Amino acid sequence: MNRSDGGEAAPAPAWKKYWKQIVFFAIPVLIFYCPPPEGLSVVGWRLFGWYISAIFGLVAKPWGMPIVLLAAVTGSAVAVGFTPNTQELEMKNVLAGYSSTTTWLVFTAFALSTAFVSTGLGKRIAYLMIRSFGGTTLRLGYINTVLDLLIAPGMPSVTARGGGIMMPIMNSVAKAIGSDPETSPKKGGLFLLLNTYFTVKNTGLIFLTAMAPNALALSLILPILGVDVSWTQWFLAAAVPGLLVTFATPLVLYFLYKPEVTKVDREGIAVKGLEEMGPMKKSEKWLLVIFICALLGWVTGDFTGIDDAAVALAAMVGCIIVNVINWDNILQNKGGWNTLIWYGGIIGLSSALTKADFFKWMAEFFSNMLGGGQLQGGYGMLALILTVSVAIRYMFASGGAYIAAMMPVFATVGAVTNVDPMLLTFGLLFSNSYGGMLTHYGSGPAPIIYGTGYATTKQWWTAGAVIAFGSLIVHLTLGVTWWKLLNGMGLIG
Repeated sequence: MNRSDGGEAAPAPAWKKYWKQIVFFAIPVLIFYCPPPEGLSVVGWRLFGWYISAIFGLVAKPWGMPIVLLAAVTGSAVAVGFTPNTQELEMKNVLAGYSSTTTWLVFTAFALSTAFVSTGLGKRIAYLMIRSFGGTTLRLGYINTVLDLLIAPGMPSVTARGGGIMMPIMNSVAKAIGSDPETSPKKGGLFLLLNTYFTVKNTGLIFLTAMAPNALALSLILPILGVDVSWTQWFLAAAVPGLLVTFATPLVLYFLYKPEVTKVDREGIAVKGLEEMGPMKKSEKWLLVIFICALLGWVTGDFTGIDDAAVALAAMVGCIIVNVINWDNILQNKGGWNTLIWYGGIIGLSSALTKADFFKWMAEFFSNMLGGGQLQGGYGMLALILTVSVAIRYMFASGGAYIAAMMPVFATVGAVTNVDPMLLTFGLLFSNSYGGMLTHYGSGPAPIIYGTGYATTKQWWTAGAVIAFGSLIVHLTLGVTWWKLLNGMGLIG
């Protein structure tokens, strides 16, 4: 507010500028000096304070995500040192997330993501598919879908896939057919750009390595529900419900926002793009070979005994050895390094809480609150938990914050109400991805694609609600039936 004498407004108090940082440190300090709830150890209670602080930091963003988690990990390590405990917790337990194979699986998969972008292989495949099959706007939507399915297993960044590869291509296609975001979005741009986002979220649930938060979600609920999932088991469980939704999405969007332009000059668009790229480079050919080998390694992991992370490491090293990428590319991959730091940090905090018996205490707490653990949750409770897990995503602008805050809670509620742990595990893992469809801020590529201007908030939220809750229905019906069948065959669970 201006001063009455017309001078400049007084500067805002320092605490208003730094309130997020103040709250971040105030949370664990207050909890440190409060007595723990009955049944929970002192060290578990103090670690919980830093865990809550980390979640607040992921949501409020007082600093970048890596800094938030490094601060929380440091505070947790200090708290462990200050607090005598019978669980023999040490600093190495807080840092355990950085030795997790899950963390390294995600980090090394980012190298493949970098390779796809830097070599241009992803764009080349897209233009080739447009030239062969892109005669109509609807077909272009399906080309987007098929291409994303092809590259998703080796590209855990939905932002890189959706915002870095497919958005520029589909944005160019939209302009080529005369669709302008301000004057004529319904000519085709609205359909193509919305489909780009919803497709990348669909394919994100089909493969363990298709979205960075997948492995994080699995790591957080594994200690609670006890269902371990390999790369192959993930794909088998996701295949039927996930592929159905994935291939239904372009058709649903087509009927929701039918393009005014239905025919496309595929030759003109594709030929121009391929001419600009030139002939296929040696690096692209090597990447294609390495990517196929990595897929084979992940698919056959249950038979060969080679860990999924080892396959990803081999692919990354292979790309460096044959000069598809170099070490400088790895060093410049900020997304990969940032993910390594915050991802390993949140897993480490969760591991320390597990060792401190926090989740065991939380399960007993919910059990007593919900009737002493005598409730028979069954299918009704499963449906309720998954519905809430999707609806609550309206409140989260970060998939990582949602997973860190809510995954252990949903898993614990299901455990103490006797929901089938196998069904709940896959239900939560997959709802994590399609729940992010609801809003234009629900995942990394969302604001990038929304920023093209083709979709209004109402159009985005309408389509998001239809497809996200439609996906929920498919997973609660066909998905549950499919998972039970696979479990009966001994393939999952």
